[in-house]
Amino acid sequence: MDMYLASSISKVRNQPPHVGLDDLTPEEHTKLEQVIYKYHKVGETISPSKCTSMVIQHIKAPPDIVWGYVRAFDKPQAYKHFIKSCKMKTRHDTGVVVGSIREVTVISGLPAETSIERLEMLDDERRVLSFKVLGGEHRLMNYCSVTSVNEMKEIKGRAYTIVVESYSVDIPAGNTSEETKMFADTVVKLNLQKLAQISEMNSTAS
Repeated sequence: MDMYLASSISKVRNQPPHVGLDDLTPEEHTKLEQVIYKYHKVGETISPSKCTSMVIQHIKAPPDIVWGYVRAFDKPQAYKHFIKSCKMKTRHDTGVVVGSIREVTVISGLPAETSIERLEMLDDERRVLSFKVLGGEHRLMNYCSVTSVNEMKEIKGRAYTIVVESYSVDIPAGNTSEETKMFADTVVKLNLQKLAQISEMNSTAS
């Protein structure tokens, strides 16, 4: 295991535990069941050369605030760690649309340099975004991610959010499925932790 991966995993372990499907309340599970079935089909046999996983994050902020960060395909560095900059390779008069391509530059010192990514889905009504990695210099080849931002209600009627992010990715040569999953899960978890932090700060300030 490389030093970057070990350091990232250590950061995750020092954070509050993440919620799994078994940790959801019956109401949350019922609300998310159809969303997960439609957009986050993990664990299915895609190919022996790929692995899949899903991460769930509670956020104490309304979904509109959270979705504002998630849908900003041209500004992933707003909540994603390790990104130095993002340059849009394709531009449209209406802004970011399905088919838009971005080039992400990773901060120095990591086992990656750039990632070329295409927006596959942007559904503002259902708050679902998907992107696919087309190329670049990094370990996560053919990475495809789906993120859904789901509104929940507390007993007192206040809104909070559950974000579900799932992915599939090629297993790099020389690595196992578990090693690949551990690496990708670590990055996703760190990103969703930061998303929760900035969304909750924004919600408190507004």
